[in-house]
Amino acid sequence: MAGAADAADATTAGAVGERVILHVDMDAFFVSVELRRRPELVGLPVVVGGTGPRGVVAAASYEARRYGVHSALPSTTARRLCPSAVFLPGDHELYASVSTAVNRIFHDVTPLVEPLSLDEAFLDVTGATRLLGDGVTIAHHIRARTVDELQLTCSVGVAPSKFLAKLASEAAKPRATPAGVLPGAGVVHIEPGEELAFLHPLPVHALWGVGPATLDRLTRIGVQTIGDLAELGEATLVTSLGASHGRHLHRLAQAIDDRSVEPDREAKSIGHEETFATDRFTHGELRVELVRLADGVAGRLRAHGCLARTVTLKVRFAGFATITRAVTMPGPSDTAHGLVQALEPLLAKIDPTPGVRLLGVSASNFVASGVGAGAEQLSLDQLFEDAPAQQSSQATAAGWHAAEATVDAIRRRFGATVIGPASSVGERGLRVVRRGQQQWGPDQHPDSREKGR
Repeated sequence: MAGAADAADATTAGAVGERVILHVDMDAFFVSVELRRRPELVGLPVVVGGTGPRGVVAAASYEARRYGVHSALPSTTARRLCPSAVFLPGDHELYASVSTAVNRIFHDVTPLVEPLSLDEAFLDVTGATRLLGDGVTIAHHIRARTVDELQLTCSVGVAPSKFLAKLASEAAKPRATPAGVLPGAGVVHIEPGEELAFLHPLPVHALWGVGPATLDRLTRIGVQTIGDLAELGEATLVTSLGASHGRHLHRLAQAIDDRSVEPDREAKSIGHEETFATDRFTHGELRVELVRLADGVAGRLRAHGCLARTVTLKVRFAGFATITRAVTMPGPSDTAHGLVQALEPLLAKIDPTPGVRLLGVSASNFVASGVGAGAEQLSLDQLFEDAPAQQSSQATAAGWHAAEATVDAIRRRFGATVIGPASSVGERGLRVVRRGQQQWGPDQHPDSREKGR
């Protein structure tokens, strides 16, 4: 049985080895984009993210990383670690625009591009090697174009699989050390047949799926490296970690990863969440934010041409306890009116008096929009209700859809801040939700509580 399993694994590994996969990861992307318009900051410790007390770091230059600053670190901690750092607020719209330009370069090489985020993607260049050269040649070509056309650098991993390509790109990156910033190789190539020699010396936490809890279990049984893990065998891992997780890690430790690059990955959810500069304590305050967030989510639903059946409310309290509440709507919706109607009863059941620091709205369980968008799918009981009542409900949904689609058209022509929910208008004008605007926490100081919210 063991021989048959080993033969099957070898066959799979051989099939994967015929592919040429690239993982391209932009170097300190958000910071690098900012430095294009602030060249006087080049060489200084620069941090991009939320600049307020509740902000988090989105990205740090390699000079800032020397002090232990990294993404997802609270901004207050980053300031303490590196008092000389220059803090810049994030500009998601700019980063998304530059990311689009980066992806155009990728698509000039191959149509098989799987974006993972704004600053990284997998590329399957197997079919492009005859025209453009081997994987390493293509990797250098991409790096040269990002520098020449965008004044940005990237690190590229070349390997027979996605998993190994991502590890290779990490190995290709610059390194921040106490002594200074060390340049990276730029391109690291893991050739077929060399997978285990590259993989096994790495620390076990480099494996996808080894989080803090799993790492603690593996450490207790003496596992330090991926090679240690590979020596345990599948049966031991299944016993220690469970069937699914154990088999998954066993395959990765043998460099087996036959996943394909997926260029058409559809979003599973669309949402916005916001951390407030100061806590909210009443349902009235939270409803204002709920309407504003729902307006932003609904606009993105319509832009994607889809309706959502399920909507989720996320609430994080002052003490960081977080709850989520979800509901499936009677009919799919792409309007703020429909989302708010579904979420208000959930919000009403939550006690805000401890203080709410974050509120989020997300939509999921998508169906394609089209003729009859917003119409309800009637239950068996509803089929026996009065036809006029059914028609009235559907007409109301269609009316809201038409009204909000008109709002979209006005915003496209005159800008996002010219029209929005009346409750979002304050002394400083209309507060609208923009994608990524508050992704890294509020920039305001708690004493400058939003006026007229």
